[in-house]
Amino acid sequence: MRFELRALFLSLILSGIVEACRPNGSGVQPSAADETEDELARLTDSIRSIISSAPGEIGVALITGRGDTVAINNEDKYPLMSVFKLHQAISLCDLFDRTGWSLDTVVAIPRSQMNPSTWSPMLKDHDGDTIDLSVRELLVYTLTVSDNNASNYLFSNFQSVAETDSFIACLIPRESFRLSVTEDEMWLDHDLCYKNHSSPLGAAVLLNRLVCDSIISPGSGGFLLETLRKCVTGADRIVAPLGDKAGIEVAHKTGSGFTKENGVLTAHNDVAFVTLPDGGHYTLAILVKDFHGSESEASAIMARISAIVYNTIFI
Repeated sequence: MRFELRALFLSLILSGIVEACRPNGSGVQPSAADETEDELARLTDSIRSIISSAPGEIGVALITGRGDTVAINNEDKYPLMSVFKLHQAISLCDLFDRTGWSLDTVVAIPRSQMNPSTWSPMLKDHDGDTIDLSVRELLVYTLTVSDNNASNYLFSNFQSVAETDSFIACLIPRESFRLSVTEDEMWLDHDLCYKNHSSPLGAAVLLNRLVCDSIISPGSGGFLLETLRKCVTGADRIVAPLGDKAGIEVAHKTGSGFTKENGVLTAHNDVAFVTLPDGGHYTLAILVKDFHGSESEASAIMARISAIVYNTIFI
């Protein structure tokens, strides 16, 4: 059944249409469809104008609540960085759903097995030689603050990168992503970050399916959605122009790359599901690769794209 879903979504993506949640009774009439097409064409032109002068490669994918899509520079070549922790969380929740294990299972993590030099708020939050946390709490660390040690522990003790990659390939087209290495492996060799890659639409479809389809149990799906809404990293990216808007909820996962010796930023990403005050929604993925500039400069471009999408969809 999963492989049938994969084939279905591949055919839909190739035709430029991805099925998403639709508001009740929201059939689009021909005249409205023509207007929408023109609107999305203008949006595409605006985004292309922004990224055309950017000092790096930028890919953008949008899935509206009506199921319309925009995909710009949609090649499967962008390093996911910590966005792949979304893939990990979805796959791990599926494993726990199928086995009947509880996400509240507590594990004892030896501090000696953790990397003290990698990004890990978890290590700063907990003292002692052993850290006792539930799997649920580890997932919160990976999704809200992008903790690398928590992610590495889950890969080492519950489900490997290869197993995660295999499961996600049942949800989105194999041609749209690849997972091969852990955060620990990327920390040891920064060039390995290119081994975990995705197209913008591949990342957007995965998040959209998490919210709109029953790809994991309702309990697990609800937990991940609420956790992603608490993400505190990358507040200057997709979230930036939306933070002061009343009634908007943003569930998102960011990924930040390494800066090479020549000053090139390997990646700077954000994938978000935006719920609007009127009940509408859209999914937006912005992936940046080999950016000749700072993180703040990359974030500013992403924020501009986010603002244009919001103004097109909602205003």
